[in-house]
Amino acid sequence: MYSQEERCDVVSTAKSESRTPKRGPVEVTSAHEVARNPGMPLDLSVVQAVRVNKSAAERRVASLPGRRSIKADAQAAWLLNAVTCIDLTTLNGDDTQGRVKRLCAKAITPVRPDILAALGMADRRITTGAVCVYHRFVACAVEALEGTGIPVAAVSTGFPAGLTPHELKLKEIEASVADGASEIDIVITREHVLTGDWQALYDEMRDFREACGDAHVKAILATGDLKTLRNVARASMVCMMAGADFIKTSTGKEAQNATLLVTLVMLRMIRLYQSMTGFKVGYKPAGGISKAKDILVYQSLMKEELGRDWLRPNLFRIGASSLLADIERQLEHHVDGAYSAVKRHPIG
Repeated sequence: MYSQEERCDVVSTAKSESRTPKRGPVEVTSAHEVARNPGMPLDLSVVQAVRVNKSAAERRVASLPGRRSIKADAQAAWLLNAVTCIDLTTLNGDDTQGRVKRLCAKAITPVRPDILAALGMADRRITTGAVCVYHRFVACAVEALEGTGIPVAAVSTGFPAGLTPHELKLKEIEASVADGASEIDIVITREHVLTGDWQALYDEMRDFREACGDAHVKAILATGDLKTLRNVARASMVCMMAGADFIKTSTGKEAQNATLLVTLVMLRMIRLYQSMTGFKVGYKPAGGISKAKDILVYQSLMKEELGRDWLRPNLFRIGASSLLADIERQLEHHVDGAYSAVKRHPIG
């Protein structure tokens, strides 16, 4: 849980745009169709000025589930959009090449063709945003996804704890890129945040960014380990200053993973960074998001805080596996009015 010390305003006073979701088909975009964030020199005056009003943030997110009700055809459209933003993930100790290949097959065809046809989407190519695996399985995933345009993301830098030596972290990144990963999900050293050593965090992140080369880099903050929302906000800003293309909540291995409260804080930092630099940084919640109803709320918050651009896979990803099965069940219910068994929607 986060401490009660947070008192000042959540940074950014920009007004959000229209709240009304549009009905209609999903707009499928390239996963990397956005100018990369080059970063900027570390500005400690900006970092130290960051404050979070915890009670105000809690009130903001508490109002979302009841106020943001998306129904009928609009719900189906939003769920299909969520599918295109999923980083379909397997990060288990018992992973095998067979499991990874099955996961890749699901990423290519995440929703059954008969369901898409019933929704009037048979002519649209719907895939997940990426497949996310350990370094060991990068080459396997790249081969399985060849010709599909689906990126392979590799967790790196001593995932999930991030406590391996720095030089080994850089070599791990370089090895994953050499094997074909076009996205690298790095984990930061939480000690830098907890001790307020923002220069060390910045330097580490710059090194990771350089090691990634042309591969996009997602900075995993492990927000459940950072103790306060202020730390979450400041770590978000420092990682963006250092060149992160995405900021990501969690490894999925912490006691507390993605929450709407943390999401609001990180989105406000993305908005502030864009106002400072003109560059758009993506956002990835990960861990614990397994229900279709939950991702509808996350998408609503993304749209209200950052706008429609952040509903596309080039700026929004969801680290998940079981979420896809629940979305497919909800889409099937939308078509025929009945819920099927979960076992009818295997992931890998």
